[in-house]
Amino acid sequence: MARVDCVIPVYNEAHVLAQSIGTLHRFLSERLADHDWQIVIADNGSTDATLAAAQRLAAELSRVRVLHLPEKGRGRALRRAWLESDADALSYMDVDLSTELEHYPQLVDAVVSGRCDVASGSRLARGARVRRSPRREVLSRGYNLIIRSWMRTRFRDAQCGFKTVRRDAAQRLLPLVRDNEWFFDTELLVLAEKLRYRVCEIPVRWTEDPDTRVRIARTVRQDLRGLWRLWRTRPWASAGPDIRNK
Repeated sequence: MARVDCVIPVYNEAHVLAQSIGTLHRFLSERLADHDWQIVIADNGSTDATLAAAQRLAAELSRVRVLHLPEKGRGRALRRAWLESDADALSYMDVDLSTELEHYPQLVDAVVSGRCDVASGSRLARGARVRRSPRREVLSRGYNLIIRSWMRTRFRDAQCGFKTVRRDAAQRLLPLVRDNEWFFDTELLVLAEKLRYRVCEIPVRWTEDPDTRVRIARTVRQDLRGLWRLWRTRPWASAGPDIRNK
């Protein structure tokens, strides 16, 4: 039986938190019964009633824990939650549950079985089914094409908020990840590939949330700056090619 942490990073999500965590809790109770799982609600600097709502859920539901960070940043919340965990598999998903939960056991099993070091949901892999606006579809495909051509990587979808990492891989990769916001996902996958960790993509069914907190234009600019930084600094070179075997 593996220990699995499912981290839900949240910022001003009081209006949907109870419903989403309730749905996830029921799903994990039924479909992940073979593992010792817990849900970690990682509140990063919310200014509404999100923290209070999370604390109520932790009091009402078993296997639900709350982590509070005073500063905003999804990447910051994930780094803190994963580095403090002693679970075997460290995962996260977006609070809107845009990715269908049916794929979550596949994501966990890919890491727990030893087939992958990092497993990532993919909206661009063969077999994926996606419902989103044409604008976001074009931007996503264009951005991921830039990553593959610029960084010489193989993964197809860097940004899907649905990932699982083996704990020892996370402990070695996370100190190298500098971004604290949305580029965190891309940086993690690029570093994992460059340092020869096994990255697997799981095709998923995904539906765009009209209430998304992502500011697309700002995020695109930050992502491109992050790619330039990675290309320029090449942190994997100083880490050494044999990090996976250390």
